[in-house]
Amino acid sequence: MSVKYRCLMGAAAIAIWSSAPAVGDTLDEAVASAFATNPQLDIQRSETDIARESLEQARSGKRPTVNIIGSAGYEYVDTTSPFAFGLGDRPIASAQVQAVQPLYTGGRVSAGIRQAKAGINAAKSQFDAVEQDLILQVVSAYVDVRRDREAVAIRKNNVEVTSEQVRAADDRFEVGVVTRTDVSLANARLEGARAALAGAEAALETSEANYEFLTSLKPGELAPPPPIPPLPASLEEAVAVALDGNPDLEAARHSERAAGEAIEVARAQYKPQINIVGTAGVEQTYGDPEQRNTSVSAVAQGSIPLLSGGLIKSQVSSARLRRSQARNQIDLLERQIRAQVAQAWYGYDASLRAIEASRRQVDAAEIAYEGAKEELAVGVRTTLDVLDQEQQLFEARLALVQSERDAYVAAYRLLRAAGELDKPVPIGTVATSE
Repeated sequence: MSVKYRCLMGAAAIAIWSSAPAVGDTLDEAVASAFATNPQLDIQRSETDIARESLEQARSGKRPTVNIIGSAGYEYVDTTSPFAFGLGDRPIASAQVQAVQPLYTGGRVSAGIRQAKAGINAAKSQFDAVEQDLILQVVSAYVDVRRDREAVAIRKNNVEVTSEQVRAADDRFEVGVVTRTDVSLANARLEGARAALAGAEAALETSEANYEFLTSLKPGELAPPPPIPPLPASLEEAVAVALDGNPDLEAARHSERAAGEAIEVARAQYKPQINIVGTAGVEQTYGDPEQRNTSVSAVAQGSIPLLSGGLIKSQVSSARLRRSQARNQIDLLERQIRAQVAQAWYGYDASLRAIEASRRQVDAAEIAYEGAKEELAVGVRTTLDVLDQEQQLFEARLALVQSERDAYVAAYRLLRAAGELDKPVPIGTVATSE
């Protein structure tokens, strides 16, 4: 199916919605409000900020650290030496400044920085995924409200028309044209229509509550949704785009890179660590006599781990297992994305066919209903025949409304699986291909 054909059919899928003037709340406004108020984005934005702080923490491993150490108290000195001075209790205080500059960390800091950067990229991709999920949720909620409002209008019309049939059946019964059974059948259909209307109104209230939850907006008059953006030309192209740009998959790939760097961080603990350590200190002793000692030193300090009780080995093994887990997660996501794209693709295609079939069904049902009413007037049809034709007509109209909604949502699900739902503004501005 070509891009042109799919886009034209996508436009046809919302022809009834688009026939009214674009007044009231728009889909763009709904998505923008969701972006501004929905806490889902704030939660994921915090995850991105946390990932950025992890990078700063990793970079700090190669920077100098300076500590000031101080102490104060009393000491008791006693000795058997005949020439000792300053014995007994005396107050003592000391202060020391120590600066440490790492020179060689065995690659631990560099690997930690790469790990943190991969973590930031994963968080950004996951934030993009949450954005696109929210867009899809708002789009679904928006068209759900419009669908349910149309369903309520159809159900109300059904009640009105069935009420007229009841009154007509009563009139015919009074003049002996129909039986009491015909009147009872008409009343039964009327009560069924009222029950269906109550169910439609309940569904509408649920849809409006979900819309308000997502957007923080009271659903007023909702304008017709914009045309469906251009879709991939084939299922194979859609799958290729999804495997390349789906944000969930991108996040998983960045997480796998981070897990690989975590192995290097753990391995670095086997290697030597070399630091330059500078120390300056003073110690003051109060008493008789009073003493002050000062010292300054700068040394190169190295350490080589010989035995860690199996801790480092276990940490390396744990990091490898996490990387293996991350790779398995990528494989799982690739399978899930292929399935999601296929479901959305075929669901959209089936919805387009359902729309065409529903329109033909509505046209045929209208003709059949009008004919049944005329034939009832001349005694060829029964009241039950007219009621059946009326019910088929209203069910066909409801099926058309549902198919239009399904086609619109399926198109956006396909875009979400492919990672093509970007920002709220472009949704209403993308035109169909010529």
